[in-house]
Amino acid sequence: MEPILWIALGAVLAVAEIFTATLFLVMFAAGAFAAAGAAALGFGVAVQLAVFAGVSAATMAAFWPVIRKHRLTAESGDDPHHFSAHSLEGETATVLERVDGEHGQVKIGGELWSARPFDDTESYEAGERVRVIKVRGATVYVWREGIGPAARAELEE
Repeated sequence: MEPILWIALGAVLAVAEIFTATLFLVMFAAGAFAAAGAAALGFGVAVQLAVFAGVSAATMAAFWPVIRKHRLTAESGDDPHHFSAHSLEGETATVLERVDGEHGQVKIGGELWSARPFDDTESYEAGERVRVIKVRGATVYVWREGIGPAARAELEE
């Protein structure tokens, strides 16, 4: 096979990896790029396929256990460096720009977030302290500070 075919396969796999973010396809991309090298050196298709399979298997054997460990740690929540936007729920925020049904901005732990009131009929002025009730994308929905768990559960019904 021509080296360009292996390079194209490697590129397609690498781009597909960007969309899956599993670090699985990148191992096959490495195999495809190695097979392109074998093709460029003039080796036959059988050797190219063997190089593809061998390099793919070797990268999987070398990196998959580490990747799996990190994925399991992140999913369990035991990783202290893992951050989820949902971890902001329940946090206290300071209103920087008036929060109403159309716009608003709050500061949470040094970060700026777009904000809307959890109840569209409410509004909060700059300087007020509010609590994050839920996170949707890059917007937090807030309620006045001091809301307890029972009231929060009632609001979410």
